[in-house]
Formats: sequence, C-alpha cells, structure tokens
Amino acid sequence: MNQFIKVLSANLLLVFGLVIVLFTSISLVLNSTTRHGEALTVPDITGLTIDDAIAILDAKHLKFMITDSLFFDDKPKNSVLDQNPSPQSKVKEGRIIYLTLNSTKAPLVNMPNLIDVSLRQAQVMLQSIGLKAGRLIYKPDIAQNVVLQQQFNNADIAVGAKIPKGSTVDLVLGDGLGQGDVSLPDLTGLTLEEARNLLSSSTLNTGSVVYQGAIKDSASAKVFRQTPAYAEGVMVGSGQTVDVFLKQE
Repeated sequence: MNQFIKVLSANLLLVFGLVIVLFTSISLVLNSTTRHGEALTVPDITGLTIDDAIAILDAKHLKFMITDSLFFDDKPKNSVLDQNPSPQSKVKEGRIIYLTLNSTKAPLVNMPNLIDVSLRQAQVMLQSIGLKAGRLIYKPDIAQNVVLQQQFNNADIAVGAKIPKGSTVDLVLGDGLGQGDVSLPDLTGLTLEEARNLLSSSTLNTGSVVYQGAIKDSASAKVFRQTPAYAEGVMVGSGQTVDVFLKQE
C-alpha cells in the first residue's frame, strides 16, 4: 500500500511538472506573437530626403512604396511630400508606408501666348501652369502694361515652346506714354515689396537689392538710399532699373 502511494505521488508530481512546463511554453509563445504584432506609431517623414526617410522606416521595421511624384521648385529634390498612413497613425510591424516624392527634374510645360495681354492677366496665366513672371521691361508704347514681347533666358520665346516648370519669363510691356520718360519716385522709407510695387506702377524695374547692417527681418527693412538718387522733377527712361539699399530700423 505504501509503495502504491509513493508511485501515485511521483506520477502526480510528474504530471504537475509537465503541466507547468507546457503552460510556461505556451505563455512564452503567445507573448512573443503578441509583441511581434504590437502596434507601432508611424513617424513623420514628410520633408525628409528619401534616404533619411528609408533609414527611419527601417529602424521602425516598416516598409515603403513610392506611389507618385510631383514637382515643387521651392522644396528639396527627392524629398517626401506626402505619406500614407499619416504620421502618428498606429500600424502593425511590417506595414507599407506609401510615399509621394518631389521629383528631381522639372516637367516641361508649353509656353502660353501672352502677347497683347495685360500684365495682370499674363501673371495669372503664367502662375496657372507653374511659371513665374520675372523682369518687367518697359518700352515706349501707348498700350500701358500690355505685353509686347515674352522672353526666356534673355531671348524671345515662341508660343508653344517647351519650358521647364518653375522657370521665370520676362515681360516686355508698353509704358502707356510713348515718349519713354517717367518721373523717378522717392522710395525712402518703403519696404522692398512697397518699393517694387511703386517702381512697377511707374513703369520702372527693381535693380540690385542691397541690405546693410544687421537684418533680423528683411520684410520690414526700409529703403534709405536709391540709385539713381531721387530729386524733385527728375525724369528717367521708362523701363530703367533702380537699385535700392535697405536697413533694419
């Protein structure tokens, strides 16, 4: 009888030990599986170069796929413009993050016909296809602020010619006077934007822009000198450039 009890106790202990080992193994497997599928926070990689973005995604055990490319000349080439899922989203490890990149090469657009169009309309037409209005060159003509010629890289450009998006197009405009001389405005105390607007309305062009002294905010710097210098009654040729010198007040 005692021998039977000893055998039974040993078997019970063995079974109990096996149950503990099995339960521990199952728990470890479940915990490992749970951690493998644990939710991750999607990092914000917009604005980064693709190489930097990939490094961050790799560290997070996330994958990526480039699905689209656009072009913005004011953003770094090959940088991430958009991502999906968005930053701070919760995803599983191994999730694919879909990326839109800024192209390294500007697409070509067709040069529109700006001849005989008003300055304002020409600026709108250029902006609508990703081009910019550059220098405003005035010449004697009774058609004030009407485009007489359109130029790219200092030469006339034909309608329909291919031009890189983001390029600058210079406009030759009529001064509305015909005789070619205009009054030189006084730019003293104006911001650069105000000075440019006044010069443009006077059929003159902004030349060199020179800042002097410590400048914390260029937008609020004021003109303290100009070349040609202002004097009452001074007349200059329409389309002439005026250099401005600015400092921070």
